[in-house]
Amino acid sequence: MSYLDDILKSRRDTRHFTTDEVPDEVIEKALQAGHWAPSVGLTDATRYYIIKSPEVKNAVKNLFLDYNKKAEELTDNPEQKEHYKSLKLEAIEEAPIGLIIAYDRAVLNQFTIGTVGSNEAVKFSSVCAAQNIWLSLTEQGYGMGWVSILNYYQFKKILDLPENIEPLGYFCIGKPATNYDNQPMLQQLHWKQKSAVPDCTEIKNITVNPVLDFELKFKASAESQNGFSTLLQDKIDSKTKPIGALGTLETLAFQMATVFETLNPKIINPNIVVFAADHGIANHGVSAYPQDVTRQMVGNFLEGGAAINVFCNQNNIQLSIVDAGVNYDFPTNANLIHAKIAKGTQSFLHIPAMSESELELCFEKGKSIVEDIAKTGSNCIGFGEMGIGNTSTASVLMSLITGFSIEECVGKGTGVEDEKLRQKHDLLKKAIENYSGQAELKQQLAYFGGFEIIQMASGMLTAFENKMLILVDGFICSVAFLIASKMNPDIHKNAVFCHCSAEKAHQKLLNYLEAKPILNLDLRLGEGTGCAVAFPILKSAEAFLNEMASFESAGVSRK
Repeated sequence: MSYLDDILKSRRDTRHFTTDEVPDEVIEKALQAGHWAPSVGLTDATRYYIIKSPEVKNAVKNLFLDYNKKAEELTDNPEQKEHYKSLKLEAIEEAPIGLIIAYDRAVLNQFTIGTVGSNEAVKFSSVCAAQNIWLSLTEQGYGMGWVSILNYYQFKKILDLPENIEPLGYFCIGKPATNYDNQPMLQQLHWKQKSAVPDCTEIKNITVNPVLDFELKFKASAESQNGFSTLLQDKIDSKTKPIGALGTLETLAFQMATVFETLNPKIINPNIVVFAADHGIANHGVSAYPQDVTRQMVGNFLEGGAAINVFCNQNNIQLSIVDAGVNYDFPTNANLIHAKIAKGTQSFLHIPAMSESELELCFEKGKSIVEDIAKTGSNCIGFGEMGIGNTSTASVLMSLITGFSIEECVGKGTGVEDEKLRQKHDLLKKAIENYSGQAELKQQLAYFGGFEIIQMASGMLTAFENKMLILVDGFICSVAFLIASKMNPDIHKNAVFCHCSAEKAHQKLLNYLEAKPILNLDLRLGEGTGCAVAFPILKSAEAFLNEMASFESAGVSRK
């Protein structure tokens, strides 16, 4: 066996250390080894922080203890719980040196070769650096332990790490007090056995996933509702009020009853669906935020900390989160709908955002998601979105579909100002000028579309088919509705435009769609927040139609 093989085999996650000091030259050599690790696109994003202070170590140790207590409670098996508590999982205070290995995701703000397929590649490069450091320390007779049982938000906060710095964890460094009989500690203590050989399978064939050729058309309902409409209007006008005195509430009540095909409409199991995806155009700096914020906000949705969570809880609305194409691999047990087409679209500045097969798959996914929600008995669905760069995508789509100039369709999005706004406008104008494809909707959607926008458009069409009330949020969702309405104009009958956003182009688009929004609160957050905030007004329309007395029942004279 070669010397390298010996080092690889003896590399261990060290949990027990001697009190021996670690010479500076040992750390310097190890960090240099980390610096030599592969770095995707030469991003050179790995950052290191050395910790020797007992005060800092104690603070990190307390973070570990707090989170570790929660980890103990994850099993209901008393024997396993006691076994877990007996394990030595860290040596934060005992190890002479603490090391934080992190990566700087700010490098993603600039185009970098190798990160388009996955922003996670930057993190993976830092993991390569951690492995190199581990091997260098092992070769020098020292050891390292990886502590990841931490609340990373608090971890960054107490250490005052910049917002763009993402730690892999806290690493303990020192002279090993044991070699664990040349076994991983968890294996020696019979927690789990490491497999004897690597799991490797040769792939000899490709799998072709058949994608249905989704027709960009939906059949319109041609039923005559003249008789029903007359009865419904009579019911509204017979309420104890002057005719039309409840204004928009009367319009909403009429629409709701028409969609549900009943004189006594009731919203059942309302659901707001937030579709999240990344956009290749974001790599050109069109947003005030880095692309990685998309996956961070999805995490926030799943943790219940976003505005849409608050408003849905307030109004007893079911919230569904869809990974339509986020540039991140969420855990398979995450409480979201997995509908990822790819890890973000390509940049439409020079090439199509997606293939036609991916476009068709978007329609299939959007249709399936809403059909599943309809099966729960839901008859009211709101649409929201999250995706850094998606206002740029929406602006281009609006310009192409409506014929408005790109100047009329570009806004601040996440809050870009002045010079950056001009750069955004020029970039999108150039992207449109570069397009040499057909002027047909399907080709335009594939070239400039976003996975979440197309899935929303498909979902809206499917909601119409299922006789659901469709709640449309702000600018991006309205562009999704614009796409859907071009495929089936009848969808307008089911749509409620919840608000007019502060995004400049939204009012122009609403005018184009001849839509009257319920609210105007200068919102520009997305996430479906406008749907949730407007929802109580829909409930008021439902309540007056079903519960308000008529002139006849109340014995009140008409004029």
